[in-house]
Amino acid sequence: MADEIWTVKKILDWTVGYLGRKGDERPRLSAEWLLSAATGLSRVEIYINFDRPLTKDELTLMREGIRRRAAGEPLQYVTGEMPFRHIVLKCEPGVLIPRPETEVLVDAVLEGLEGKEFPRVLDLCTGTGCIALSVAGEHPDTVVIATDISPKAVALATRNTDALNLGGWVDVLECDLADAVVPEFEGTFDVLVSNPPYIPTAVLAEQIPSEVRDFEPSLALDGGADGLDVFRRILDLAPRMLVPGGLLACELFEDALEAAADLARAAGWDSVEIREDLTHRPRILLARHEEA
Repeated sequence: MADEIWTVKKILDWTVGYLGRKGDERPRLSAEWLLSAATGLSRVEIYINFDRPLTKDELTLMREGIRRRAAGEPLQYVTGEMPFRHIVLKCEPGVLIPRPETEVLVDAVLEGLEGKEFPRVLDLCTGTGCIALSVAGEHPDTVVIATDISPKAVALATRNTDALNLGGWVDVLECDLADAVVPEFEGTFDVLVSNPPYIPTAVLAEQIPSEVRDFEPSLALDGGADGLDVFRRILDLAPRMLVPGGLLACELFEDALEAAADLARAAGWDSVEIREDLTHRPRILLARHEEA
């Protein structure tokens, strides 16, 4: 490959065919993303620059990207980025890749902040920072504290915060849930939001695609036997952290939503709602205590 002249069209066509033979379910999309990452061309610009030859450095980057993608590595790790709502986030191995369904969780948080001036949001298990940064960017004057137990996640979320110039509004802390937040900020948050580890252990081992299971961190995926281990801890923590009438919003495994709602009602939450994701599967739990 390195000794030939490879134009944009030639490498695109070759990559589509090669990745297709390797089992990539969307080889053209993968080829476009890889080529865009290697050349700096947008996906639209790729198709108006078919005759442009790749430089030696671009070809080297493309070859490495093809190798990694053909081995099953998630495309977002290979290209190093992921669009999410109105922003583009840096992604890297060791940190959970944002999912489109999490955008519905952000919608619920933004609804919970309507009409509030200088609201405060606590984002637990922040990962890339996708929720915290979307909320801060889309609801001006929102202060967000985002936490994660993973040093890799904290470092990446911090870089994403800096890249989006949101450092004045988003503070990323390394800790287990809210350990670095209590007691100083107890009872000050309008919303507590989390996309915690929620896949039941057996489901993770037997049903989740290898692209996820083998490459993304189990720390951010495995939610215990029923997928609710971390949710139970969040449910216990939330009343201490929220202002009266504050909103708890969590993304959870589709088959665990009813059990999670029962736990919330048993814990005394007055209002409990289940919402569907973009594919109409139960995904989001919303709960409130009535204001005193």
